[in-house]
Amino acid sequence: MTLYKKGLLKRGRFTSRLKKKVTNINIEELTRLVLEKCSDKTGSVSETPKVTNSVPVPETPDITTRQVPLNKKDQVKFVAIGADHGAIKYKSIIKGYLETLGYKVTDVGTHTTQSVDYPDFAEAVAKKVASGACERGIMLDGAGIGSCIACNKIKGIRAALCYDNRTIINSREHNNANVLTLGGPLHSTAELLEMVKLWLETRFAGGRHWTRINKITSLERG
Repeated sequence: MTLYKKGLLKRGRFTSRLKKKVTNINIEELTRLVLEKCSDKTGSVSETPKVTNSVPVPETPDITTRQVPLNKKDQVKFVAIGADHGAIKYKSIIKGYLETLGYKVTDVGTHTTQSVDYPDFAEAVAKKVASGACERGIMLDGAGIGSCIACNKIKGIRAALCYDNRTIINSREHNNANVLTLGGPLHSTAELLEMVKLWLETRFAGGRHWTRINKITSLERG
């Protein structure tokens, strides 16, 4: 390294000749030279800073998760419930559970394990809701499919076959379902109780979904 280079900062500016000479100086070498000039004037040398070619990554800020308010519970009081012979035990459990929660439950049967036809009880549940005697209805059979089809034949009924919490919420928030059908034997008791409670408490979201609900209703008029 020439003395000329070591006098890099003597005049406080670059000359055209100096620019040409220092073009290829490594950044670390340039830093060392600057510190040497400072040492000549002050008699002490500060610690050489670590130089890196990589861009420093900023630390991730500590972000507190925003608490989303829970959906306000729907105000439902009267519930109709029915089942065929294959799901009667689940109906009894759900009925007792809902009554402990304060619901007024109307049981349309069946009341024995004797073989019956599920459309009869699906119709009874659906008509309780369609007439306004009950605000919601729950119908159970082996899989929930047949009862859902039967309930939807009754004018004013929007029956939904659900099988987990996501479909439960969707059926209420998006579809404003007023009858829930379930396959009793397909779920544990705990799952059934959790789903019916969530379904009864979830409110219809309204908004853009009203247009779709009105179109569903218009299908009944042909």
